[in-house]
Amino acid sequence: MALRPVQVNIKALDAGGVGRFWAEALGWTAYSPGVTTYVGPAGGLVWPDPVVVGVDVVPVPEGKTATKNRTHLDLATTSEAHRADLVARLRALGATPADVGQGDVPWTVLADPEGNEFCVLEPREIYRDTGPIAAVVVDCADPRAMARFWGEAVDWALHEVTDDQAVLRSATGTGPYLEFLRSADAVTAPDRVHLDLLPYAGDDKAAEVARLRALGATDLDLGQGDVPWTCLADPEGHEFCVLAPS
Repeated sequence: MALRPVQVNIKALDAGGVGRFWAEALGWTAYSPGVTTYVGPAGGLVWPDPVVVGVDVVPVPEGKTATKNRTHLDLATTSEAHRADLVARLRALGATPADVGQGDVPWTVLADPEGNEFCVLEPREIYRDTGPIAAVVVDCADPRAMARFWGEAVDWALHEVTDDQAVLRSATGTGPYLEFLRSADAVTAPDRVHLDLLPYAGDDKAAEVARLRALGATDLDLGQGDVPWTCLADPEGHEFCVLAPS
């Protein structure tokens, strides 16, 4: 049994508008199969076997607070010219500069039209083959503890574990990295960005959820009601969902 990260879930007042922003930002396409807006490569939704880690923008009635999100996207670039062009294009699409205390760094920190922070990285060899999303980055208190939980929770391979960061990536060597970075920031609001996980075809979702609870996950009530997915939190309280294959 195993689970795989299949999408980054972003809450938004204007799910369609934020979805279109991310589609333009990533060079992908926005699809609205229901109330959410899914962002992925051209060709339509591929479910229940998505070929990339996509973005799913979900409408909510509340806007983002001033609190920095614990989870954000890092975007990959191939050259300094590409980075400058991408930043300019994102600014034209409605992104704004964001100050999260980064100081003088070689990457650019921006926020999407509803204030969700993300980074446009300078060219890095490690991200040369990830596609437009270099990494899904999660602030945490203890990267080693996150490596223990997430290393068992999903079928991705651990690439690095230190006191400062834990890095995972699909065992196929494709797509973005999942990076847990040590941060002293306190949690003051529910997560506005989180990961969605999906069982493989033929696997039992209920058994997967039970396995996650045994690893230290806890049930989470976000007012979701009777839905086919299960909302959980990891041992540090990061929200995530286990989706149903159908």
